[in-house]
Amino acid sequence: MTMMVETYAEGRQRDSGVGEMYTIATLGSHSALQILKGAHDEGFKTLAIANRETERLYRSFAFVDEVITIDKYSDFMLLVPELEKRKIIIVPHGSFVAYLSLEDHKKMRIPYFGNKAVLDWEASRELQRDWLLRAGLKLPRQFKTGAEIDRPVIVKLYGAQGGKGYMFLRDAMDFEERASLLARQNYILQEYIIGVPLYIHYFYSSLTGKLEIMSMDRRYETNVDSLGRIPSQAQAGMDVDPSYVVVGNQPISLRESMLAEAYRMGEDVVRVSQEICGPKGLFGAFCIETIITPDTNFYIMEISARIVAGTNLFIDGSPYSYLNYSEPMSTGRRIAREIKNALLSNSLDTILDDSTIQHH
Repeated sequence: MTMMVETYAEGRQRDSGVGEMYTIATLGSHSALQILKGAHDEGFKTLAIANRETERLYRSFAFVDEVITIDKYSDFMLLVPELEKRKIIIVPHGSFVAYLSLEDHKKMRIPYFGNKAVLDWEASRELQRDWLLRAGLKLPRQFKTGAEIDRPVIVKLYGAQGGKGYMFLRDAMDFEERASLLARQNYILQEYIIGVPLYIHYFYSSLTGKLEIMSMDRRYETNVDSLGRIPSQAQAGMDVDPSYVVVGNQPISLRESMLAEAYRMGEDVVRVSQEICGPKGLFGAFCIETIITPDTNFYIMEISARIVAGTNLFIDGSPYSYLNYSEPMSTGRRIAREIKNALLSNSLDTILDDSTIQHH
């Protein structure tokens, strides 16, 4: 059953200080700045948990009310007993996945925006593929062994590492020559689709049952994007392997005639998540990573079940978020708006992971 919740355009002016009841906290990395700025703009207190290298950065921003410093992000769990005593809501992002284990996520009892059940499906390449196929999306062919490779493939390592360690292979022989580099690593062999990479940022509200397209980006990867500017004849003698480490993001907008398909894909991903991850399913921010071929077909590379770094381009909003809000609305602020609306409607349990509800 869908609950109807008013979305307040004036932000703080009509919330009667409800945001001051809680502090929005996140790791000082990835997309923390827009998460904390958005929380501040919606009237919440803010907390950045930073390491020694980044603490000065987060202290320099007036919208960050408090900074707690740890030696390294993997030490976050040492803070949990103390944080559990406070009225804090954790907003996770990619660095939580990179630095904390699934077991750490599940042990944490701090009120947590999102559904932790989705993490198991996202973390397993096999389960994620099953999820996306059940949603009716087109996926590249996947090879189980190097001997099966009959076309160019990309080797993808497990985990959210910004493309680090990805490798392009031409054929089965290429795989055999490089097999030693992949020893003792978890990876998949995925057909290399030639087309335009497009990352679609969504937000699904479990309060209203509405899906929103927030923004879109493409990533700038080194050194594969640099190699693309060198004529193929000149590349022939170069001993340079393409790498796919993400160093930045570029804004992009989609042809309007293709928006309906992009929206449908998001709806179907959410629908299936409610079948496989409990009634709450996937909610909040997520991203479908696609390649668009010359015949305008979307091929789905993977899904990120939380806010992604490409949304950092749109801290002041995007063309798509402006269509819905007519005011600056980053994905970080949209998360805070959802939390505030849940507090205003006494529906906070709806937007927190079930395992953390008794602790708020």
